[in-house]
Amino acid sequence: MEALLAITIGILVAAAVYLMLSGHMMRFIFGLVLISNAANLTIFTAGRLTPGAPPLIPLGFDGPAGDVANALPQALVLTAIVIGFGLFAFAVTLVWRAWVALGTIEADDMRIAEPKEDSQ
Repeated sequence: MEALLAITIGILVAAAVYLMLSGHMMRFIFGLVLISNAANLTIFTAGRLTPGAPPLIPLGFDGPAGDVANALPQALVLTAIVIGFGLFAFAVTLVWRAWVALGTIEADDMRIAEPKEDSQ
């Protein structure tokens, strides 16, 4: 199962890099979402996929009884999902504001700070 997830993570990262290098801002945003999902899958896979029980401590015990799942990767992935959504919303807002101000979302057309090249 880990090998299948590793292949999936590799495909997600490759697609994300392809989209982020395209020069179109919406594709960049979609690539950002894909690479965020790949990172979440990496963290989740690093916690080992086990058929263990939830890490609950029964009444009267000092610790969990038997094999339990590791709760730390699950908590990290949940936190990363929330942060990723906030980053996505902020990036979409920036792209929308750039489109309103500049009239384009192509990265090559957003060079208002650079002087125009003379065609001599």
